[in-house]
Amino acid sequence: MTSTTPSKPTTIGDVATVAGVSRATVSRVMNGLSTVDPAIADRVRAVAERLQYRPSETARNLSLGRTHTVAVVVPDLGNPMFQAILRGVTRAAAEDGYRVLVGDTQESESAEMDAAIEARRRCDALVLCAPRMDDEHLSEVIAAAAPLVLVNRAMPDADVPQVATDYGQTVDLIIDHLVSLGHRHLVYLGGPVASASNRLRIAGLDRAETRHPGLRIDRHTIGTSLDDGWSSSDIVLDSGATAVVAFNDLLALGLLSRLREIGVAVPAQLSVVGVDDIPYARFSEPTLTTVSVPQDELGVTAWRRLQAVIDGGPAAGPLWLEGTLQARESTGPAPQR
Repeated sequence: MTSTTPSKPTTIGDVATVAGVSRATVSRVMNGLSTVDPAIADRVRAVAERLQYRPSETARNLSLGRTHTVAVVVPDLGNPMFQAILRGVTRAAAEDGYRVLVGDTQESESAEMDAAIEARRRCDALVLCAPRMDDEHLSEVIAAAAPLVLVNRAMPDADVPQVATDYGQTVDLIIDHLVSLGHRHLVYLGGPVASASNRLRIAGLDRAETRHPGLRIDRHTIGTSLDDGWSSSDIVLDSGATAVVAFNDLLALGLLSRLREIGVAVPAQLSVVGVDDIPYARFSEPTLTTVSVPQDELGVTAWRRLQAVIDGGPAAGPLWLEGTLQARESTGPAPQR
């Protein structure tokens, strides 16, 4: 009895020989191109099925000019916020058959442009997360690296998908919460000057001082890390403020650690608020009041909008996602001074 299963993997040449067509014709049929006569295409598919031919994914991608890989470039992969966005992109892209290549620019503006363009050369598309470069250089990247999607960076005149957290809204939630607790003198521990989301936060602080007469908010550029927060305690305590608004949860958690070491009671003597609601925020001592932002949703939505462009659709307009205040143990009534 003769087996119909080949003793070795069937090649494109085997299919071409049995079907009586060229290898190029088999390739066009397997890639779903419509330039082959329907009757011939049916014959090729029937032969491929009978011979159990499975085209090489690598060869197929090369013929289509695609790698089915998307690059994600972030400023700091050590930040749980960016890790969450990456998880969202990775999960959503995998559902569509795409793999993810990750690049970390380590908060270096000078390295960011080259890293983004080089990553795009290796992949079909680019997810550019919170880029620190200025608008002029970002415009150059957009021109050189499309299709791409911007996450947490607005470029109103750019015809690319854009998904971002409304950090002005997150600041509104924080300030209103602190003012309701009687705080009138706050200190802001700011993130990188080049960060667009930091600028949105500062604009929110400016609006808050207008909305709440008598409110004072001191501003300092600190950084993004636990160590930066830990080192900021002298600035905070010297300010005389009753509450701290940190650029992100890492800064806030670093500050909380230092305050415990030196015996400053939170929130009895000083309230502390972060932004992002990273997993550690619920397990700190005391638990951290923060604003929960839709981190995974940012990644998933960014991929969906990017995929639509990859498939030939138009770029959807900018989408702004809002946060939710998570009031926990690190905030309380302003102390009487």
